[in-house]
Amino acid sequence: MNDKLKEKILESLKSVLPITCIVLLLCFTLVPMDIGTLSLFICGALLLIIGMGFFQLGAETAMTPLGQGIGGSLFEMKSLSLTIFICFLVGTVITISEPDLQVLAEQVASIPNSVLIWAVAVGVGVFMAAAVLRIIFHLPLNRFLSLLYLLLFLLAAFAPREFIAVAFDAGGVTTGPMTVPFIMAIGVGLSATRSDKEGSSDSFGLVALCSVGPILMVMLLGIFYNPSEALYETSELASVSTTHDVALYFIKALPHYAREVVISLIPVIGAFVIFQLISRRYRKRQLLRISIGFIYTIIGLILFLTGVNIGFAPVGSLLGSELASRTFRWFLIPVGLVIGYYIVKAEPAVQVLNEQVEEITGGTISRHMMNMGLSAGVAIAVAISMLRVLTGISIFWIIIPGYAIALILSFIVPPIFVGVAFDSGGVASGPMTSTFLLPLSMGACMAVGGNVVTDAFGVVALVAMTPLLAIQIMGLLYSIKSRRRPAALYMLSDDIILEDPESEV
Repeated sequence: MNDKLKEKILESLKSVLPITCIVLLLCFTLVPMDIGTLSLFICGALLLIIGMGFFQLGAETAMTPLGQGIGGSLFEMKSLSLTIFICFLVGTVITISEPDLQVLAEQVASIPNSVLIWAVAVGVGVFMAAAVLRIIFHLPLNRFLSLLYLLLFLLAAFAPREFIAVAFDAGGVTTGPMTVPFIMAIGVGLSATRSDKEGSSDSFGLVALCSVGPILMVMLLGIFYNPSEALYETSELASVSTTHDVALYFIKALPHYAREVVISLIPVIGAFVIFQLISRRYRKRQLLRISIGFIYTIIGLILFLTGVNIGFAPVGSLLGSELASRTFRWFLIPVGLVIGYYIVKAEPAVQVLNEQVEEITGGTISRHMMNMGLSAGVAIAVAISMLRVLTGISIFWIIIPGYAIALILSFIVPPIFVGVAFDSGGVASGPMTSTFLLPLSMGACMAVGGNVVTDAFGVVALVAMTPLLAIQIMGLLYSIKSRRRPAALYMLSDDIILEDPESEV
């Protein structure tokens, strides 16, 4: 086996093992399960680990170089209108190829799937173009985001109540394992061609701005269609009694997800071929490497989606239902806290973002710091989501103050932390969130007799919001610490170090 692939699979094992152990602990204590269900979950976890390893290697060798190549070429173009068109086209195509968008379309039964997919994809395309123009013209990210979120909350006043949580969930779901590596790489490639000191800071923020498009478009669709409800079909547990049944169930599911992944990747591969024919940017050795990367990406996504949808989602719904139907239903909150802390580590796009952040910042923001900040933020988000499920608190009471604080912090912390924080929000809410946490919330909501559409939906939106606060608070502390450190001590000689009399130390 490829040494790099072994390394990626080992990283995936370390990421997925904690959440697997938590679920197994619950199965052996509070929520007993039959052997067939447990076997489905364990097999799903195994496929998830292997699939994530293949996907991360594929994203590193194919999606990232392609995105950086397109980003670098955009800055070299002399035609601004052509740049805008290509950004719009790339954003639209890459979103259509996002597997999580298919899941979202199935959730919203009152709007035709094709209408929702194309509307969201166009929304991402428009904001992708706007994000690149922001980098080219050096526009401040915090002011841009403040204006957009003010517009979103004004629009939310006119959107149907059933579509508010769904719309904000859309912003997180559509920035998944396919779009994030590509969009992040475009930002890196675009900013790398600039020689000014703000180049590295401006490389972040594309994911954040592209997340606004789906929220806006789903709200507009809700207003246009004026639906009376937004439905979602829960995942059902397969009836299996032997290990042979488990194996057959996964084998039968593989062709479906293989077809879905291949169809979704065709636009991306087509864009790569067209880009290479026009630019002749990559040599034969690079082309071979990128082609192999696409194969790894396809294999990884097939295994990942099969494991998550067959093994993880049904068990998540069962866990939520069983925990909420018992006398200790409030135990859902600490369970959500622990699951949220570890589940973000299993998101494929999170690891891609963390590596790129560490590389861009020269180690100033390490992968360990990013993981800790994201894990803390998502843990709080899931705990609040479980509280919403049990009490029925409106999502407005949480996201309006949350985004207000995040936007205020964006004017205080260093710009690079602002871009990283808002990108982290879209990245943290990936396939693991939509296929495990959402079913967990829905199962719990149905068990307590709540409104699934208004109370269970919104978990993805909260997962996307809390990292904005966690990362910016981390940036604020880092900024304070870096300002105090030089003033704290000064050296009089090689042997004597005295405290600065004006220092607080």
